[in-house]
Amino acid sequence: MSLQNKFKYLGLLLPGLLPLFVFVLVDEFVDTKWAIITALASGVAIFIYTWIRNGKPDNFVLFDTLLLAAFGGISILLHDEVFFKLKPGIIQTILIVVIGISAYSPKNLILGMAKRYMPGQELDEHQLKQLRHQTRIMFWLFLVHTILVYYSVFYLSKEAWAFISGGLFYIMAGVWFVIELLRQKLLNSKIEWVPVLNNDGKVIGKATREQVHSGKKILHPVVHLHVFNSKGELYVQKRPSFKEIQPNKWDTAVGGHVSFKETPQKALEREAFEELNLKISNPDFLFSYIWESEIEKEFVYVFAIKTTDIPMPNTKELEDGKFMNLHEIKINLGKSFFTPNFEEEFQLLSKRISFR
Repeated sequence: MSLQNKFKYLGLLLPGLLPLFVFVLVDEFVDTKWAIITALASGVAIFIYTWIRNGKPDNFVLFDTLLLAAFGGISILLHDEVFFKLKPGIIQTILIVVIGISAYSPKNLILGMAKRYMPGQELDEHQLKQLRHQTRIMFWLFLVHTILVYYSVFYLSKEAWAFISGGLFYIMAGVWFVIELLRQKLLNSKIEWVPVLNNDGKVIGKATREQVHSGKKILHPVVHLHVFNSKGELYVQKRPSFKEIQPNKWDTAVGGHVSFKETPQKALEREAFEELNLKISNPDFLFSYIWESEIEKEFVYVFAIKTTDIPMPNTKELEDGKFMNLHEIKINLGKSFFTPNFEEEFQLLSKRISFR
């Protein structure tokens, strides 16, 4: 869940807290009875305002207003303001139950609430995990604050109760959000983001490397570089055993993902240096096509260079590498020697480049 949405949900509590501030302010100048009445009136006004603004009554504000009226009425009848002061604690106790069920049971009530305010938006497994993690943090945040509210009702001054019931919660929430913001920035700095494309190659969003390899067939860009020597031989690399896709097979000389906000050519230059220690400039762009495997869908940008430099495979990236002539390549096609992607691309390449 984004920080923006977290603020949105906590903002739902603000209408219920405003009458508390009204009560404390008015109570400084008039009798407690009139302070409670004024607070009740402000609660009703907030309910009417949200109804008019949203075009329908807000159940949360309605419940809060009814609870406010009940405890305020009891306080007036019994001449004891403690019942009114208990209201924020009662509200938060109910919220703790809802959040606790969402955080520690299969029934996620918070997710149902999220779908109400974000209709049509579905969360993936990673986002659901994050939501549950944040919900558990919210549970303990509310629990600590609620205990403090109950304590302030019976043992602290009216001013201390007002601060704990209202301002302290937002201070605690603010500290939490700052910590979460820093944590998310740290996590995002370690995540490899790639562009999401439409079938025309236009960027329409972004996703993580894990997401595009999850089988969802999210179209994302990759670059391939075919390296030729002066004999017209084609360099191929052997994929290491630790690769999640097509391990131990021979493949295009250079291949890699285009990072988010990176151009294909910059990605190609980076990958060529990382994999083969080749410094390239102005490679020839040949063509692009869409390649779909069992777990991913790629928009492939194909480039080629002719070089006299000797590629030096990075053993952390590749198992091996070598130049092969046309005959060597052809006799190994269809034998699971090469990756399926290389074999498909080789057919396209053969129509555009003459091999010796």
